[in-house]
Amino acid sequence: MTDASQARARLALAADMPLEEGVRLYQQVAPHVAYAKVGLSLFVEHGPAAVAAFQKLGAKVFLDLKLHDIPNTVELAAARAGALGVSLLTVHAAGGEAMLKAAVKGVREGARSKGHEAPRVLAVTVLTSMSAEDVASVGLSGAPEEAALRLARLAVRAGVDGLVCSPREAEAFRRELGPMPFLCTPGIRPAGAAKGDQSRAETPAFAVRAGADLLVVGRPIHTAADPLAAARAIADEVSAA
Repeated sequence: MTDASQARARLALAADMPLEEGVRLYQQVAPHVAYAKVGLSLFVEHGPAAVAAFQKLGAKVFLDLKLHDIPNTVELAAARAGALGVSLLTVHAAGGEAMLKAAVKGVREGARSKGHEAPRVLAVTVLTSMSAEDVASVGLSGAPEEAALRLARLAVRAGVDGLVCSPREAEAFRRELGPMPFLCTPGIRPAGAAKGDQSRAETPAFAVRAGADLLVVGRPIHTAADPLAAARAIADEVSAA
C-alpha cells in the first residue's frame, strides 16, 4: 500500500449536511478519503438510503449513531446496522458492559445474515465537544481524559473493536490498552482552523502521532474554498506524520 493509499484509509469525511450535498462533496474528495461518516441527522432523514448513497460511490460507511439504550434495543438496532454492510458503528461506552456486549452480538449477527463482513463496533468515550466543566456537570469524576480512559477500559473488557476519543486521549489509550483497539479521533482541525464547538481538538499530525487509526474531518473540508485541496493537504499531513 502506498503512502497516499495509507493516508486515504485513515480519513473519514463527516457528511453532516443534506444528502445530495454530502454525496457531491464525497465525490470530490474521494481520492483522499476512504470513509463517509453518516451521522444522526442524515440517518434520521433518509435512513438506510443514506448509507446506500455513499456505498454506491465506493465509500466505506461509518454509521455514527452513538447507540445508547437498554441492551435488547441496542442489540436489535446494531443487527439492522450490520445488515446494511457498514464498516463502522458507534455506541456510547456509558451504556455499560451489558449494552456493549449486546451491540457486538447484534452487529455480528446482522452482518452474517446478509453475508457481510461484520462492522467494527466503536465505543464513544467522552464527546470531543465536552470541556472539563461539562464532564463534571454530568457526574463524571476527574478530567475529561481520566473519565475517557475509565470508559475505554470498560468498553474493551466488553469486547468492542475500537474506541472514539479526542486526539488528546489517543496516546494514553495506546499506552494503557496496547495496539489492538481501533482508535477513531474526531475533532480534527488543521493548524489555524477554527475549532467551532470542539473543546479538545488537535491537528491531523498530532492525532496520528498519538496513535489514531482513523481521523474524522468535517468543517475543515466542508467550508474550504477548494475541498479537494483541503482533503489533499490533510492526507499529506497524515502521510508525513
